[in-house]
Amino acid sequence: MNFYFNLHFVLSLSSKVSYLLRMKTVLAIIGSASENSANQRLIEFLAKETGKDFEWILFNELKSLPHFDPELSVNNPPEEVVNFRKQIEQADGIIICTPEYVFSIPSGLKNAIEWCVSTTIFSDKPTGLITASAQGEKAHEELQLIMRTLMAQFIDETTLLISGIKSKISMSGQLTDSETQSELEQFTNSFMNLVDGM
Repeated sequence: MNFYFNLHFVLSLSSKVSYLLRMKTVLAIIGSASENSANQRLIEFLAKETGKDFEWILFNELKSLPHFDPELSVNNPPEEVVNFRKQIEQADGIIICTPEYVFSIPSGLKNAIEWCVSTTIFSDKPTGLITASAQGEKAHEELQLIMRTLMAQFIDETTLLISGIKSKISMSGQLTDSETQSELEQFTNSFMNLVDGM
């Protein structure tokens, strides 16, 4: 009896150690529909800075998702939606980086999130929320409200508003504003702690 108990304990401990040692996967959802957007360049900068800590998957294909249909969402979701949901489900953490369009999050991002409302894939998922835009306050508030409704796991320190983003990151993807770089480092550290503590 003791042999089997010890064997179970060793296997369980080994599994937990393997999980802790493996590189965590982060899915970054880009809210902008523009190619080479400031949001995408910001995430690429973040991925480069944390490449030794995280394996990054960038999702910048919001336009590939069909228009939300509540009946299909529950009973027969399209293949593109199934794959998108699977990426969220399999990720250890999620970062959404979005601009603000007319005081709101972009319609493509809202559409993608709506395809997930009938699921629990965001529940307790470690999440970072970045709004990087000309202004961004309204979209930042809206995004937090939506993700809180979906029970995503985030704290104040894993949300970041960057106003005037186009003047703070170059076309080659380098941050040119020291204050933004400091805020992004604090965001990243808090996000890493959130993911590691899951």
